[in-house]
Amino acid sequence: MSGALSHIRVLDLSRVLAGPWASQTLADMGAEVIKIERPGSGDDTRGWGPPYLKDLVSNDTREAAYYLAANRGKQSVTLNISKPEGQEVIRRLVKECDVFIENYKVGDMARYGLSYDELKKINPRLIYCSITGFGQTGPMAHLPGYDFIIQGIGGLMSITGERDDLPGGGPQKVGVAVADIMTGLYTTIGILGALAYRNQTGEGQYVDMALLDVQVATMANMNMNYLCSGKVPHRQGNAHANIVPYQVFDAKDGELIIAAGNDSQFAKLCEVIGCPEMAADELYATNANRVRNREVLIPLLQEILSRRRVAEWIALIEPEGVPCGPINNIGQVFEHPQVRHRGMRIDLPHPVAGSTPSVANPIKFSGTPIEYTKAPPTLGQHTKHVLSSIGGLSESEIRQLIEKGII
Repeated sequence: MSGALSHIRVLDLSRVLAGPWASQTLADMGAEVIKIERPGSGDDTRGWGPPYLKDLVSNDTREAAYYLAANRGKQSVTLNISKPEGQEVIRRLVKECDVFIENYKVGDMARYGLSYDELKKINPRLIYCSITGFGQTGPMAHLPGYDFIIQGIGGLMSITGERDDLPGGGPQKVGVAVADIMTGLYTTIGILGALAYRNQTGEGQYVDMALLDVQVATMANMNMNYLCSGKVPHRQGNAHANIVPYQVFDAKDGELIIAAGNDSQFAKLCEVIGCPEMAADELYATNANRVRNREVLIPLLQEILSRRRVAEWIALIEPEGVPCGPINNIGQVFEHPQVRHRGMRIDLPHPVAGSTPSVANPIKFSGTPIEYTKAPPTLGQHTKHVLSSIGGLSESEIRQLIEKGII
């Protein structure tokens, strides 16, 4: 093992996306991650397809693309934790682990005898992290929380989508499960903070993560727009609430993004597109005035930008330091020269398919570079190895667990 977290072992009882995203991030940084899954079916996302990974003879495996997105670098152990024998195995593994992650409903872990209060008796240094939709406390704590619901309740959909007064207006969810992803990232940060504290004090602690908390927190400047003004933000499509011009324009052959983030960039833009007088006009000279007068300014810019093709405008605007770009589909993303240069697509050896594509972690370490050696595991691929080498179970104990259907 190598990497910044090669000294850390994680016992991961989470499923679907937020928890697995956190544990995959930890695994990318070198942590040993043991993924506990239900015998027979495993993580729900293994079946969230098509598409599925193809095996060596072009048949579908049981590995859905969704599952492959969040489980790189882990070991899979099948274990029925609803049975006392399975719970005892968890306790034996916990003795040898630094971090415990779970995303069961509030109260389930206590019912299984696997709550933080119980497990810290076994391992006082344990960092125990629970991920739920609404947190461990409050009137909604007992309810399940899914990303789509959280995007709605947490306000994201109220500012996402075209303006209500335009064709196609109305709320939209974001195209990927951003509440889950952001919760996974905040969970990683929380775990790293708890590990840093443990390094100083020797004490473990409990980390309570909620998708709704994360969604509210990541509304960022839109939160502050409301809190400072008292005015509720509304959907503006691809426009920006605080910066103009910062949106999509229709060029001659497609869509063009222009993001002029300051007054000097706006002046450069006006010069390049042939209307330098616009930047000198008091109505548009400052961002504050451009925001106030966007309904007049944007149609003027749109008329000019519709005269050339996307690539032509980018060739003119980009060299002047004004942020601009096309709207690529995902296929175009992976063919983009910058994305290719940064090595964002990787391929990993897979025991069934031969190899599987994956997407690199965006963190680039100089001293402990991320190494990609383990594909997302097949169901139960490492059960016997982990239970014997880390859990200390004998061959006869493992055989008994197999006979009882515990593993």
